[in-house]
Amino acid sequence: MEKNKINIGGQAVIEGVMIRGLNNYVVAVRKNKGIVAKKGKISKRKHHFLKLPLIRGFVNLVEMLVIGIRSLMWSAEQVAPKGEKIGKNELAFTILVSIGFAIIFFIALPYFLTNLVGFTEEKKPVLFNIVDGIIRILLFLTYIAAISFMKDVRILFQYHGAEHKAIHCYEKNKKLNIANVKKFTTLHPRCGTSFLLIVFIVSILVFSLLPSIMLFYYQNFSTLNVWLRKGILFPVRILLIPLIAGISYEILKVSDKKQNIFLFKLVSMPGLALQKITTKEPNNKQIEVAVYSLKKLLEAEKIK
Repeated sequence: MEKNKINIGGQAVIEGVMIRGLNNYVVAVRKNKGIVAKKGKISKRKHHFLKLPLIRGFVNLVEMLVIGIRSLMWSAEQVAPKGEKIGKNELAFTILVSIGFAIIFFIALPYFLTNLVGFTEEKKPVLFNIVDGIIRILLFLTYIAAISFMKDVRILFQYHGAEHKAIHCYEKNKKLNIANVKKFTTLHPRCGTSFLLIVFIVSILVFSLLPSIMLFYYQNFSTLNVWLRKGILFPVRILLIPLIAGISYEILKVSDKKQNIFLFKLVSMPGLALQKITTKEPNNKQIEVAVYSLKKLLEAEKIK
């Protein structure tokens, strides 16, 4: 990348695209016959500790979630009937329900289904967590495939595709216009979809070590009541999510930069395959919104 280039990312929002840079982010939404946009600042990380490998991955994830939620809420307000506004209480409730759903459906359910099948976490941790991980991935794929048939979600996936195409165009040093953007693929190795798949795979490896670590520090752990053991192991899994996110972030960053190496290309392949569901080919108007958002972001970052 040229010296005046910056790493950018983004996400699809309701009827639009959010593009994030180093210091700013811009949300652009198609409203009526035009495009409206909102610019926001990204807080600087003052402590060097927050920039360290593994730590920065989780911090970046939290930042992206906060910016993403703000962008989604703002986009929802733009397309909502006049006078309607999402309140803070409604927003907080929606976030809590979403987090609760994710923990129950993608962490708790696979965990207890694996136990019901008859696998023992303490005796065969690797096999247990492979089965647990496979169930988790299958649930995730089923969920994504199911919602992709919804009209509103399909439009969201088209904007997701427009976002990726615009970023590819920028990264390849092409002029940002509809004709150029259309030439690029909707798939991108640095996508959040790929990140989630890496998280699932890394979690299998990390969770497989848990029983052995517990037995190392507490030798009588295996003699405890089965429900007491589960009551200890499952919350520890939740506490390990920041570490798993940090490891996954580093893998994603390296694999994106080393796409010319077969091993890292192999790492990206499952995520790119899943993006064939989570991204759809956008139309010209959707590409126009993505280009508008990216151009406004470059203006804010003072990049020519």
